[in-house]
Amino acid sequence: MSIDKSTIQNLRQDYRSASLLESDVAENPYSQFEKWFTEALNAEVLEPNAMTLATANTNGIPSARIVLLKEFTNEGFVFYTNYNSQKGKEIESNPYAALIFFWADLERQIRIEGVVEKVSEEESNQYFNSRPKGSQLGALTSPQSETINSREFLEKKLADLEKQYEDKEVIKPEHWGGYRVIPNRIEFWQGQSNRLHDRIVYIQGKDKNWKFERLAP
Repeated sequence: MSIDKSTIQNLRQDYRSASLLESDVAENPYSQFEKWFTEALNAEVLEPNAMTLATANTNGIPSARIVLLKEFTNEGFVFYTNYNSQKGKEIESNPYAALIFFWADLERQIRIEGVVEKVSEEESNQYFNSRPKGSQLGALTSPQSETINSREFLEKKLADLEKQYEDKEVIKPEHWGGYRVIPNRIEFWQGQSNRLHDRIVYIQGKDKNWKFERLAP
C-alpha cells in the first residue's frame, strides 16, 4: 500500500461549530429532524437528503448503501427503489433498517432505526410520475443488483426504451416503488471538541410517546 497508516491515523478534525443541549431540542424527534434538515438546506449542504440505508439478510449479515430521502412526515422517512434489488429482497425477508444522515459541513449526524413497510401504490405512482422521463426509463432499464455483461447492455436497453416511449407515457413498473422507515429510535449527534460529542437520543415507548435522553460520546 502506498498510503502509510500514520497518514490515516493522523487525520483529525476538532469539531467546534455548535452544541446540542437538552434545553434546545424539540419534544418530538420529527420536529427536531425538520429543524436540522431545514438548517442543512439553508447551509446548502451537498445533497442533504442523501442517507445511508443499512439492511440485513435473514442471517444477520448487513449491507449498506446511499439512497435519497424523498419525504418525511410524522409517519416516517420515505425512499424509492427497485423492489427486486438486494435491499428490496433483504427488507422483504427482514423488515428492519437503519438510516444515517451525515452533514460534515454542520458537524452533524442523525441515526434512525425502525421497521420498514412499502408505501401505497398510489404514493409510488404519484412520485414516479413526478420524475423526469430519463429517470423513469432508468427504472425500466436497470435490473438492479443483478450481474450484467457490460455498460453497453444498459445503454442499448435505454436507447431501445427511449424509442419505444418516444411519444408515450412511461408507466411505473410493478417492481419499483417506495419504502417507509418507521422509526422507534432517532439519535441526533453534534460534533464537539476533544471528541466529547453531544448525543441526544429519542426512544419511542410502548405507549407510542417519545422521550429523549443524553448518551455519552
